[in-house]
Amino acid sequence: MPSDQTPDDELLRQFRAQLSEMSSEEIHGILNGLLDASGRTVRRPERPELRRPPLEEPALFTLRVDLEHAVPPIWRRLELRSDLTLEEVHGILQTAFGWFDAHLWRFAAGGTPFDFDSQLFLCPFDVAEGEDEGLPASQVRLDEVLSTSGDRLGYVYDYGDDWQLRLLLESVRPAGDGSPPARALSGRRAAPPEDCGGFTRAEDLAGVLPDPAHFDLAGLQRSLELADLDPASYGASAVLTAVVTRLPPSPVREDLLARSLALATATDAPSAEEKRTALRGVSWFLDRAADGGLPLTAAGYLKPADVEAASRVVPEMGDWIGKNNREINAFPLFHFREALKHLKILRTFKGQLLPTRRARPAAEDPDALWSLLAQSLIPPPGSFAHDATVLLLAHIGSTPSGTAVDPHATPMALDRLGWRTPEDGAVDRWMVRDLPATTVLRNITPVQDRRAARGDWSDVARALAREALAQE
Repeated sequence: MPSDQTPDDELLRQFRAQLSEMSSEEIHGILNGLLDASGRTVRRPERPELRRPPLEEPALFTLRVDLEHAVPPIWRRLELRSDLTLEEVHGILQTAFGWFDAHLWRFAAGGTPFDFDSQLFLCPFDVAEGEDEGLPASQVRLDEVLSTSGDRLGYVYDYGDDWQLRLLLESVRPAGDGSPPARALSGRRAAPPEDCGGFTRAEDLAGVLPDPAHFDLAGLQRSLELADLDPASYGASAVLTAVVTRLPPSPVREDLLARSLALATATDAPSAEEKRTALRGVSWFLDRAADGGLPLTAAGYLKPADVEAASRVVPEMGDWIGKNNREINAFPLFHFREALKHLKILRTFKGQLLPTRRARPAAEDPDALWSLLAQSLIPPPGSFAHDATVLLLAHIGSTPSGTAVDPHATPMALDRLGWRTPEDGAVDRWMVRDLPATTVLRNITPVQDRRAARGDWSDVARALAREALAQE
């Protein structure tokens, strides 16, 4: 052994050498068990079987749910139906503590979620991985792990921040017909926000929360009621419902459910004259293309005279820089024209821009053109463009007049749906801004300016977004 090495250094060198020769299966086997001095594996104790038969009749459980290690205490008192699955209880806890269901989670009976001698009830990812012995939370009812006052159940969300909750069953009473799955009874203090680093003390939370002492019982109850609301019961948009129901429980999902309710009850619609004025950019292309076709240059661009004429009616060109006589430099105009082609309003044939067969009859009828656009804005399901367009239309159509639409709202919802980019994984607002429907809606306005680029959509654009979502 070299003179500058200690015995511990030599042991570490030998350990690393042996480790490099082992397969991943051998390493995994060692990590899953301890070795005694003779080399025999000391097996972990088998996990207990603590499930009980479910109650014969559903009951209402009053539960106090405390965030472990919180100073002062952070807790919620909830009334839950006993026949809920633990996966459904997980969704309710996410709502109760304002989390986004963006991380792993599990329940545990007879100990904490990371004890070796507790029974685990796992989230779908942990079930698929198969590294921990446990039952799928989706297959276990609440009254199979809690039944008598004083019973406890552990829960952890986000294995990094390690939000551990303790569920204490305080009382049991019969459930009446139509009892809601969850009610908020009381609570104290704001929960730590998602991904804040595991803060549970008030002095730490003061740096990431506006008011750590705030708790809105009425707001929580509204969120629980909204989460349980069947969108079909109030005539919500079918296409929006299909997207929203894929979202995991979170404030994002609740917000979109509330928006779907607002969209279903909206009754205002623009007049034929308001449509005619707001659709003038689309009508210009259809009129010019229908009159023998709109000729393009050899490179496929509009000719300078047509660029100048179109720039006077396409709203986004209202304050565009430059002479606006070359389409290659008139980016808003070029993107608008390409968006109309994408929506199958225009087509290119033999060097000319022409209206499509479906668009030709609507050229001179603002009501028909309005309906055609409403039917064309949303791409077929199963793609990023479909989900992004539906969510964007929901945000535009449900935001009150004169209020800017949050540019980050749609990307956040897309992230919760699991959409990722090949590069860095993050969906940004520019990906939404470049959608064909976004480009067209920015140009559905009675005035010649680019306010929609800043999120200030016209009332006519908001109405068209609602019309598109209402299509069967």
